[in-house]
Amino acid sequence: MRTLVTGGAGFIGSHIVDSLLQRGDTVHVIDDLSNGRTGRLPEGARLWETDVTDAASVTAVVTETRPRIIYHLAAQIDVRASVTDPARDAAVNVGGTVNLLQAARQVDAKLVFASTGGALYGTEAPVPSDEQVQPAPEAPYGTAKYCAEQYLGLFNRLHGTRHAALRLGNVYGPRQDPAGEAGVVAIFSGCAHTGQRPTIFGDGTQTRDYVYVGDVVTAFLAAGDTQAGGVWNIGTGQETSVLELIKHIGQAAGHDIEPVFAAARPGELQRSALTAAAAEHDLGWTATTSIAEGIARVYAWVRDGRLDRALS
Repeated sequence: MRTLVTGGAGFIGSHIVDSLLQRGDTVHVIDDLSNGRTGRLPEGARLWETDVTDAASVTAVVTETRPRIIYHLAAQIDVRASVTDPARDAAVNVGGTVNLLQAARQVDAKLVFASTGGALYGTEAPVPSDEQVQPAPEAPYGTAKYCAEQYLGLFNRLHGTRHAALRLGNVYGPRQDPAGEAGVVAIFSGCAHTGQRPTIFGDGTQTRDYVYVGDVVTAFLAAGDTQAGGVWNIGTGQETSVLELIKHIGQAAGHDIEPVFAAARPGELQRSALTAAAAEHDLGWTATTSIAEGIARVYAWVRDGRLDRALS
């Protein structure tokens, strides 16, 4: 099968590329390399260095490669940057998605879109949240992702397509940058390895639904292979606090970790978790990697040199 992965040189995207190649697909990648790295890409995947906001370039790549499925992970993912520059956030996360939807129509390709769960449901949502909860995002990032979902639904109704959106929990795993500003598991693992004290914003009781990247890849492939379109939560349904993360990372590192506490960030959710019962029913998908097992893999990856091509 011919497949295309946008953001394929990124953290999650590169793992998807690996799995597609392993099953025998011909894989093309769109990435502008603003955050992605060529070192994450395996041999056999062809890179097109293109920005998804460039409609003409996106259309040219899609019409030349003619993928059956497009896994769309290229995005502006920084919530704080979305607050500072919401127009840019919308241009990438909404405009880029529309560009891909238009290009996909020309070759009859299915789009599987990486949306967000934790940034979508809002502070008043029940925990864990299912797909029936009315979205109430607290930042432009979540608003743009929800808007992009609406375009997928519109194209499904208007053109009879079967595009899918996956609302992801907090994805973690190897290849997430320990020196970055996102990905608390990788950042804290990096601190543990180098002997630094990680910073916890707030009291550490805030919770998230941490889902391992290998499980997320399985969900993307399942959504691509199903004949249906729709929106599915991808999470474990379990809440893990920041303090619990610290304990797991300390166990993986073999020593206690003493964090530094700082003021809570404005607008941060106190609790978040996603019910994935619909994905289990419709896609046959469920998360199988425990938080302890996943964190042990991340710490081992950091300890062993933070290689881009380290496998999960």
